[in-house]
Amino acid sequence: MAEVKPAARPLSPHLQIYRWSWTMAMSVAHRATGAALYGGTLLVALWLIAAASGPGAYDTAQAIAGSVLGRLVLFGYTFVLLHHMVGGLRHFIWDMGHGYDPQTRMNLAKFSGLVSGILTLLVWIVAYAVR
Repeated sequence: MAEVKPAARPLSPHLQIYRWSWTMAMSVAHRATGAALYGGTLLVALWLIAAASGPGAYDTAQAIAGSVLGRLVLFGYTFVLLHHMVGGLRHFIWDMGHGYDPQTRMNLAKFSGLVSGILTLLVWIVAYAVR
């Protein structure tokens, strides 16, 4: 029987080889926020079901959403939604063929987290001002 020898070829580089960068972090964050949007959308669907079910169910849903924990979850959902949107805009810029040089790519990655945080705060400030 012939003996199988391991191939003498280089292994694919893994995360231990690369130095962590902003673009890598924002790539992971974009994927994580996309996954988190599923949970938040499920909560929105449950709230709509409660609204359609009558005043009792709606009042219960509003009490949960109005609690400290509920507002914290809503704040997080707002951030996740806006962060994913800003990340999508960053990808749109790349799809248009812009922002590929290293400094612009790094700046877009850094600013996407900052911009999504600022937008989240603005949304909540406006929501409380209108309320």
